[in-house]
Amino acid sequence: MVSFEVLHTDSLSAARLGLLTTAHGEVETPAFMPVGTAGAVKGITPQQLKETGSKLVLTNTYHLLLRPGVDVVEKLGGLHKFMAWDGPILTDSGGYQVFSLSPLTKIDDDGVEFASHIDGAKIYLNAEIATEIQNRLAADIITCLDECTPFPIETPQLQKAVERTILWAKRAKQAHINPSQLLFGIVQGGIDLELRTYCASELVKTGFDGYAIGGLSVGEGHENMIKTVTHTTQLLPQDKPRYLMGVGTPADIIAAVKAGVDMFDCVLPTRNGRNAFAFTEKGPLRLRNNVHINDARPIEADCDCYCCRNFGRAALRHFFNSGEMLGPILVSLHNLTFYQRLMTQIRQAIKRNEFADLAERIDY
Repeated sequence: MVSFEVLHTDSLSAARLGLLTTAHGEVETPAFMPVGTAGAVKGITPQQLKETGSKLVLTNTYHLLLRPGVDVVEKLGGLHKFMAWDGPILTDSGGYQVFSLSPLTKIDDDGVEFASHIDGAKIYLNAEIATEIQNRLAADIITCLDECTPFPIETPQLQKAVERTILWAKRAKQAHINPSQLLFGIVQGGIDLELRTYCASELVKTGFDGYAIGGLSVGEGHENMIKTVTHTTQLLPQDKPRYLMGVGTPADIIAAVKAGVDMFDCVLPTRNGRNAFAFTEKGPLRLRNNVHINDARPIEADCDCYCCRNFGRAALRHFFNSGEMLGPILVSLHNLTFYQRLMTQIRQAIKRNEFADLAERIDY
């Protein structure tokens, strides 16, 4: 049984507490998904990932298509067995990576032909193929192929991308054959609110299990992003999950939850962790700095992650400055735990009708 239920809505905002039920378990929302692009969250074992409080993980169709290939994953029992992750998985259709990583050789209303960023081989992807791949990977939540545009972009190009996104979404729904998977449509339109309205309207008329908001966090800035998100969430069904793709900082997440978003993913916890940047409730720590050279304190005294229970800032600084791989792993674990703790605080605050108070306190 797959379903989504809104359990409580904040009295002073559109923030909401929900329960997403998938074939591989339940996820309380608002929820944050760590990014395991190629089938693994970099440097983190599945057991460690569970210990951070993570319930739902994102992987990417584009990268898995190129390596190891959908045939390999399917033969090995599907994505859950391949990743050794028994919780829910969401697959991004790969549209963003196609347009950001690979030199395009052809794009039209039928699909896109692109060059692999690995070896330059030509690959063709359309709505039906992207959906079939995700059906075969057997993720719990899959997404329609969309055309993600850069920022800024001329209006005629943006209009064309929106039309293609709608067309491809309709075809993806027709191609989707696995009822145990939730299929999310993706609302595009840049920061053009009229195009967002049009795209959302067409997708809602088509009908999906959930709705993603794509094409943001690409240079438009926080204010434009939140304005667009606030506008878009109001156009989406109340009884379906809303997923803001590729966002973001704690401040971004708080603002988007306030607007009614239920799901998030972002590489920041692990990418920043690999670069000695630790998130804390008092602001970021940059652990390569000399100020930490004799500091035995953990990153955060009240954090129960493996890193903070066992290592001080001086040791972490040493690991990074000596090229020891343990440093990036430990700070990634802390950052992932920090994000999951933030989501727990958000859910508890919504339940108690205290979300506005929490939002005022978080500006990092």
